[in-house]
Amino acid sequence: MKILVTGGGGFLGQVLCRGLRERGHEVVSFNRGRYDALDRLGVTQVQGDLAQRDAVIAAAAGCEAIFHNAAKAGAWGSYESYRLANVVGTQNVIDACRAHGIGRLVYTSTPSVTHRKTHPVEGGTADTVPYGDDLKAPYAATKQIAEKLVIAANAAALATVALRPRLIWGVGDNQLLPRLVERANAGRLRFVGDGNNRIDTTYVDNAAQAHFDAFEHLRPGATCAGRAYFISNGEPRTVREILNGLLAAAGAPLVTKTIPFGVAYAAGVVCEGLWHALPLKGEPPMTRFLAEQLSTTHWYDMAPARRDFGYVPAVSIHEGLTRLKVACMGPA
Repeated sequence: MKILVTGGGGFLGQVLCRGLRERGHEVVSFNRGRYDALDRLGVTQVQGDLAQRDAVIAAAAGCEAIFHNAAKAGAWGSYESYRLANVVGTQNVIDACRAHGIGRLVYTSTPSVTHRKTHPVEGGTADTVPYGDDLKAPYAATKQIAEKLVIAANAAALATVALRPRLIWGVGDNQLLPRLVERANAGRLRFVGDGNNRIDTTYVDNAAQAHFDAFEHLRPGATCAGRAYFISNGEPRTVREILNGLLAAAGAPLVTKTIPFGVAYAAGVVCEGLWHALPLKGEPPMTRFLAEQLSTTHWYDMAPARRDFGYVPAVSIHEGLTRLKVACMGPA
């Protein structure tokens, strides 16, 4: 089958492309840049911008399914830049499906679409955890709109499903882990609160597996069609355990210091004001949304994903950290 993957050059995108190629599919990746790793996988690359409708539709020509993984992520930036990539881009992908009669669309969403200020989630499912309101981060706000577009697009001619992997990490991560290591080495990492709030995370191979499982079951009228699912390792751990586990695997200093939530939230207000007013380069070290996310318990029930499309995480947190340590530091 010929399949389009948007954002195939990214962290999860490359694992999706590799897995689809291993399963015998022809893969086209729609990226902003060009990636040697995709060339080595035998992936056809089309460069373009998700906000350009004609470019997206052209890239999907001849495809029978789309994995819409590309998005503008991050903790900072103008709302319009996020809207163009995440909302307009997703609508363009849906339009491409309709233009070419593509019957299956697997969308990479995020649990952030359900975020509520300091509202813990323990064992939640998409049926029990409502969409968030007053989303202060443009990433979460625009991804929520995009997910709703995907769910609403489910129809007899186009089966859609939205997956919400929680905090993806693992071998090949060139975003989260390098930033954590940089801040740890500079002594600038703190736990917001005591660090004992439990969260879910997802090893990257498991996140990709969930996409493949959902894809295999997705068709008009399928149980998973027109629905959203939280995805994780199903092993909630404290932020303290997760963060220091990642840092230890990378050979970086562990975090011991804490900062009260109120102080972190106030710092987020100040940072957001400064970055808006001056404006300063890069992302602020703290935002209100980040303070809320880091201090709140968030873990989810994998039973719906297991029941509806057979998702069972194959790589445990322990195994994932072992793989990451070998990748970062070499065999023991």
